[in-house]
Amino acid sequence: MMDIQARKIQFVQEFLRIANDELVTKLENLLRVERKKKLDEELLPMTLKIFNQIIDKSEDDIKYGRVTEARNILNQINT
Repeated sequence: MMDIQARKIQFVQEFLRIANDELVTKLENLLRVERKKKLDEELLPMTLKIFNQIIDKSEDDIKYGRVTEARNILNQINT
């Protein structure tokens, strides 16, 4: 059985051999639809319990100095 990386390489190689515009369009549409489905699954509403856990962790991060100010990040990017 091939791992995911080998399968992707094999798929790309096969895709590059396609000379049929209609097939390329169908594959593009399939990819677009499947990516949207995956994104929609990941964006399901969270429970109130999980939401509160995220808030608690954020407050702990602030309390214990595990934060970086946005201006510091921008300075690092710009230098």
